[in-house]
Amino acid sequence: MIRRGLPLLVLVFALVPAAAGTGAATKVKKVGIHDNYYDPLKLKVKVGTTVKWVWPNDVGDTHDVNLAKRPKGVKPFSSDLVATGYSFKRTLRKAGKYYIYCSLHDDMKMTITVVN
Repeated sequence: MIRRGLPLLVLVFALVPAAAGTGAATKVKKVGIHDNYYDPLKLKVKVGTTVKWVWPNDVGDTHDVNLAKRPKGVKPFSSDLVATGYSFKRTLRKAGKYYIYCSLHDDMKMTITVVN
């Protein structure tokens, strides 16, 4: 009787590590880039979330994504200047406020709050 249950027990232990690893996937939050604004303008995410900025596929203005004020120890980042069909992403690993702006449009800004 013990022999019949042994293959099932081995199978269960073999699957446990695979199932445990699937929950650790990084979350991705999408930010749309439109004519002179980011959507959303304010975003709240957990530490480790990847933020992905997505440009439209149709004709539009040229924009970029730049990090201005940020938590201490976070290096600045910036995307290419692009008009259409592009995406740019960053994983935010430190709690705090991230201030994003477009270098071509003074009023095009957004804030990302990263929490533990």
